[in-house]
Amino acid sequence: MKPLLDLRHLQLIQAVIQTGRITDAAKMLGVTPSALSHRLREAERRLDVPLFTRMHKKLRRTPAADYMAVVAERILSDLSRAEEDVRRMNANVQHVVRLSVEAYSNYRWLPAFIKFLKSSTEGIDLQIMAGASSDPLNGVLNRHIDIAVMSGTVAQAGLRSLPLFEDPLLYIMSPGHRLAGRDYVEGSDIVGEPFITYTKVPEPDREFALLFRPTDSYPKWAATVELPEAIVELVASDLGTSVLASWALQTALNEGRIVGARVTQDGISVPWCAAIRAEDMEEGDPIYQVAQLLSEWCSLPDAGFHVV
Repeated sequence: MKPLLDLRHLQLIQAVIQTGRITDAAKMLGVTPSALSHRLREAERRLDVPLFTRMHKKLRRTPAADYMAVVAERILSDLSRAEEDVRRMNANVQHVVRLSVEAYSNYRWLPAFIKFLKSSTEGIDLQIMAGASSDPLNGVLNRHIDIAVMSGTVAQAGLRSLPLFEDPLLYIMSPGHRLAGRDYVEGSDIVGEPFITYTKVPEPDREFALLFRPTDSYPKWAATVELPEAIVELVASDLGTSVLASWALQTALNEGRIVGARVTQDGISVPWCAAIRAEDMEEGDPIYQVAQLLSEWCSLPDAGFHVV
């Protein structure tokens, strides 16, 4: 069955949503306003549903346009990545493996791993997909990415994981904070402390379950900030405290902008792994090969996320 719409219609829907005007959308796409208006009428005729309604001099999108915009984003994004893959393959790259790291956007480890990857295999290029960091497991399942570097354990149908490393959580604060200099903090130490977190969803192996709940001691929620790097800057400015992964904090710690302490006397370590699709977990598969090499690299004494 022939599709009702083609790529030009999808690009049209995206452009009109972005600009709100036919003239501006036409300029964005490099066509005349009359040609774009004709294309829009054609799309609505094929779908037998209005995509936009006029309000004053602007176009307001309908629910149908919102839905088609989501589809257009996915299709056009896949096409763009496919074109990039082809260009890379012409440069002696046979496989492109897409990777994202959960929550964090610290990639100081990346150059060292790429050197290790290139010394161990040929024809594989690594592409970082930072936009998938907020929900990398779904990114793997939806094929937006191939490898998700995740904390905790992965117990989701269709996915498998390879262990990477164990990393301690750190309670971080500004150098002038009253708790600075402590080797560790307990629940009683943080009662009433302004606390910045990137999620308020309790997890069984993190500070909510192992620090706050056991002692019934809770900080004062100051903010929810989904970008850990932004949390570090707020903590460095003494606007609150937080708990984050040690490996992602090394730059700020080394620069002295923040200080850290173990979470509880015994500390809380979190396992990190590389999650991939179960169907890709075969010898010779480039995705599995990259995940294996990442696991091997993380075990080296002078390399890995936990020492960058």
